[in-house]
Amino acid sequence: MLNQCFLILGLMVVVSPAVLLAVLGTASLVGLKISEQTSARLTQTSVITGLTASLTILGLMLGTGERHVPIEVGHWVLIPEESFHFHLKFVFDRLSVPFAILSFVLCGTIGAFTNNYLHRERGYHRFFVLYALFLLGMIVSSLAGTIETLFLGWELVGLSSALLVAYFHDRKNPVRNGQHVWVIYRIADAAFLIAALTLHHLTGAGDFDELMGTGPWPEGHATISQSHALFVGLLLLLAAAGKSALVPFSGWLPRAMEGPTPSSAIFYGALSVHLGAYLLLRVSPLLELSVVLSTAVILIGLSSAVFGAVAARVQTDIKSALAFASLTQVGIIVAEIGFGLRYIALIHIIGHACLRTLQLLRAPTLLHDYNDFENAIGEHLTHEPSFWSRWVPVRIREWVHCLALYRGFMDDLLKAFVVRPMLRLFRWCDGMERRWTNFLSGESDPAEPTKMEKRESLEEFV
Repeated sequence: MLNQCFLILGLMVVVSPAVLLAVLGTASLVGLKISEQTSARLTQTSVITGLTASLTILGLMLGTGERHVPIEVGHWVLIPEESFHFHLKFVFDRLSVPFAILSFVLCGTIGAFTNNYLHRERGYHRFFVLYALFLLGMIVSSLAGTIETLFLGWELVGLSSALLVAYFHDRKNPVRNGQHVWVIYRIADAAFLIAALTLHHLTGAGDFDELMGTGPWPEGHATISQSHALFVGLLLLLAAAGKSALVPFSGWLPRAMEGPTPSSAIFYGALSVHLGAYLLLRVSPLLELSVVLSTAVILIGLSSAVFGAVAARVQTDIKSALAFASLTQVGIIVAEIGFGLRYIALIHIIGHACLRTLQLLRAPTLLHDYNDFENAIGEHLTHEPSFWSRWVPVRIREWVHCLALYRGFMDDLLKAFVVRPMLRLFRWCDGMERRWTNFLSGESDPAEPTKMEKRESLEEFV
């Protein structure tokens, strides 16, 4: 009876955002116009249903002492001879349930705020379709019991994030920044996919139970060797760095602020930016097997925190300043995971997500109130000289200021050492394929583009 209750409630948690996405998406595809009030009520019903089911599961787990409740939806691929299988599996434990509750609470808050913020906006319904896509991705990622299920939610979150960065598609910069975010996400997704394939090769399955042992989180122990843990862990660390804008991928985070304020709050202040840290928490038993991997996690976390703290102090707009402030906290969270402080990291994620959501939603009116206060007193507010300006030499301050102002030159480094080499490789492969197909078909080679055309196409892409 108890297992049946867990199954029904677990399906309600996952199905509620899926139904919301299906209704809003189908209405948009068939051209059915839904009023703003109807969209708001559908969103509210979906969030309340999922949140109520999540809280009920939490109550049952606390009352019965259950710490690990798996729910399998069905086997999609099963090859007994090779011990290989793929199935949709969700897990309710001390990590997934709080994260799912946090997702519903903050998404519900953002949905209520957006109903007024985007009132009569031309892209109102488009925003809520992408919002439903993001909510489904976050719930699937939070409750994933296999690495394939987590990758499914990971992709839904990334797709909705990039599309909402380019929400104002009639302007050039949002579209360009949305493409930039999508390119970084593709690098992270490639690392994630390679790690998933490696785990299948090592264990025959992508189940976290197979990888981390049968103990409930965070008491599980990884069952693979130290060298394999280092290889898989570094790939997952690369994926987490791309998704959470850690060094060296921090340049895309302020670009993501081109989207509407609600999406900036829920994505890059609250939930999406913490998804990389959540991934590291989920596979945290891997860190115990390799000192090198744990050290790498700590170094990336601390360097991201220092860079975010420095860069936040030179930003000229409040959303970018809050974005880098979020990076600082995410870097500290990642360092906590590297040190093995898993519960502290989880509590830090919940507290920081709630605080940053409030700050980003409050930012527009805060600037208005700040200007009103200065007008009332008749002068600008002054600040006491900081320790930095008093004791640090001018040359060092200028160098650090330039480094922070240009955001560590990370975008330029990625373009020079990642994007351009990959483009040249893809063009070379494309040219070889064309020559081979032309040779087989007996056609003459098409006219090669000039160097100027290649340079213009490269600059346009980058």
